[in-house]
Amino acid sequence: METYHSLKQLQLGLKQNKYSLKSVVEHYLKQIEEQKHLNVFLDVYANEALAKAENLQKKLIAGKPLGKLFGLVIGIKDVLVQKGYQVRSASKILEGFESQFTGTAVQRLIDEDAIIIGVENCDEFAMGSSNENSAFGPTLNAADNSKVPGGSSGASAVAVQAGLCMASLGTDTGGSVRQPAAFCGVVGIKPTYSRVSRYGLIAFASSFDCIGVFSKNVEDNAQILEVIAGHDEFDSTVSNESVPAYSKDLQLSKKLKIAYLKETLENEALQTEIKEATVAKLDWLRSQGHQVVEVTFPHLDYLLPTYYILTTAEASANLSRFDGVRYGYRAPEAHNMESMYKLSRSQGFGEEVKRRIMLGTFVLSASYYDAYYTKAQKVRRIIRDETRKMLAEYDFIVLPTTPTTAFPLGANRDNPAEMYLEDVFTVQANVTGVPAISIPNGVDAKNLPIGLQIMTDVFKESELYAFADYLMKS
Repeated sequence: METYHSLKQLQLGLKQNKYSLKSVVEHYLKQIEEQKHLNVFLDVYANEALAKAENLQKKLIAGKPLGKLFGLVIGIKDVLVQKGYQVRSASKILEGFESQFTGTAVQRLIDEDAIIIGVENCDEFAMGSSNENSAFGPTLNAADNSKVPGGSSGASAVAVQAGLCMASLGTDTGGSVRQPAAFCGVVGIKPTYSRVSRYGLIAFASSFDCIGVFSKNVEDNAQILEVIAGHDEFDSTVSNESVPAYSKDLQLSKKLKIAYLKETLENEALQTEIKEATVAKLDWLRSQGHQVVEVTFPHLDYLLPTYYILTTAEASANLSRFDGVRYGYRAPEAHNMESMYKLSRSQGFGEEVKRRIMLGTFVLSASYYDAYYTKAQKVRRIIRDETRKMLAEYDFIVLPTTPTTAFPLGANRDNPAEMYLEDVFTVQANVTGVPAISIPNGVDAKNLPIGLQIMTDVFKESELYAFADYLMKS
């Protein structure tokens, strides 16, 4: 409904008594029910959301101070914990597990009067590029139900795309917010690594994982990030850098110097329509007086190998805690400790998760540690230094978000290497830790959304949002 197109419009309507917050929540609950074939929500918090709406309505009527996100109806990915609610990481191995605490990002939403309407499906332990690896079945793309929504945060993107909530929190380890944002035609940001606390995020690869935001527009996205970002005493890796009011500073103040990577537009896997849409946007920027320069990035071919060596190694270590001993699934036929470990993990984890654990264990093994893991860390540093050097000279790097638009369900299921190639343009931001955003950039001949990706230097989310908003309004 257009009434709820943005948080600002929603809050204005509520204050003018055009509708009640309860009716807003009921609207989204109705949409979730009518579109449940998309398989977006694993749990819907209907009663809790309605109760919170009534409490917030009383707060409004009483004239009490309202939170920054007052009335925002939001979904969260099933890797973010909330006390008293199930969290599964879309995996059988966490069957029946109920969180004992609430993660920082989720708590900050609640503290600013947002309404969490449910938990969203995803690839198991956030490992995948299509949302087909979930133990609870794939999520479908609302633009074409025969296509994937991207992954791993595919359901979080579809929730916004299909109007099941106003915004979603996802996570981005190698493009898992930006790639589904592109496939679903919404805005998705991966902030600077350490910008948002990871406390309460079930880890996949700790030095890559970032909590990101999906929304219909840039302003809502910025407002949510400014709430969830910032120092957290529960996370020693989070930055102490102050958090600007991103949503209040969306104006461009100068002509820009913009780079685009020659290798991305010459990539043989790049769909023609995506190339044309990207080139058209670059041409438009030139026509507006911005300096647009072609640059070469010779390390593009090393991005995916570096990313997959390091993330599988970290996943192997992080997922060792899921063993059937303390919580979650335990194989019923286990008869001793060894069989309990083996059977619980073999039966509890899906194929892709087991594949990555095995790969990670291999690259960390004594015989191959230096040949793979140590070398990948050195290459990561080279990629980071070259990217940061480029961003010291240019305000932004512009490139396609994905090589193709949304592909058919099952198309890459039996070809992991082909699936991994879907991340070829997104992993650079994770390997280097810089912020990146994907915004809609038209559609292809089949009416499937195309995404445009923008990267900038660390902690420059304000500039990133301003440029993204400028492009979306062009």
